[in-house]
Amino acid sequence: MDAVQDRITIEPAEVRRRRRRSLRVRAVLAGGLVLGVGAAVTLAAWNDETFASGSFTAGQFNLQGTTDDSTWSENASSPGGSLSFSVSPTNLSPGASITAPFAVRLDSTTTSGATVTVTLDSTSGTVTNLTYTLQRMDSWGCGGTVDETLVSAASLATGAASSFSLTAPPDAGSVQNLCFTVTGGAGLVQGQSGGAVWEFAAASA
Repeated sequence: MDAVQDRITIEPAEVRRRRRRSLRVRAVLAGGLVLGVGAAVTLAAWNDETFASGSFTAGQFNLQGTTDDSTWSENASSPGGSLSFSVSPTNLSPGASITAPFAVRLDSTTTSGATVTVTLDSTSGTVTNLTYTLQRMDSWGCGGTVDETLVSAASLATGAASSFSLTAPPDAGSVQNLCFTVTGGAGLVQGQSGGAVWEFAAASA
């Protein structure tokens, strides 16, 4: 019994210090694990979300033309509507002019304005020594006030490009009244015959 007590009594102090330090390290590590689990739970509790959504529908866009101020149609392919000239286009002479009204509009379903570009699409037969003028009028027909000259005395053989604006219905600017004037030149040959097709191409503004 005394021998056992002596061995306990003479245990080196350094061994006791190492044992106490090891216990403290294990306690700190255990505490760290507990703190780590607590931190993860805290971060998860602060997650949050919000959402936004939208739906999208395309508008409508449709250009129409009329040669009589009554019947409107798309005339989507050449040669389109036939212009009604004031004098028979089969009896032109040098210096003489003939006129024909035309109008374009955006129909009532259209939801945006447009820029309309006018070009000479094609010709047939003989159109040399003929010029044309295109004017924007204040009302239907060619006898009213000219608001703007879009094309002035361009050769019917080569053509010219011009453009104007249309606003979306029901604004009054959704309709534009136009007048074509074709004039015979000095070199017009008796009996020559030809024709022309103009394209009105609208792009939404």
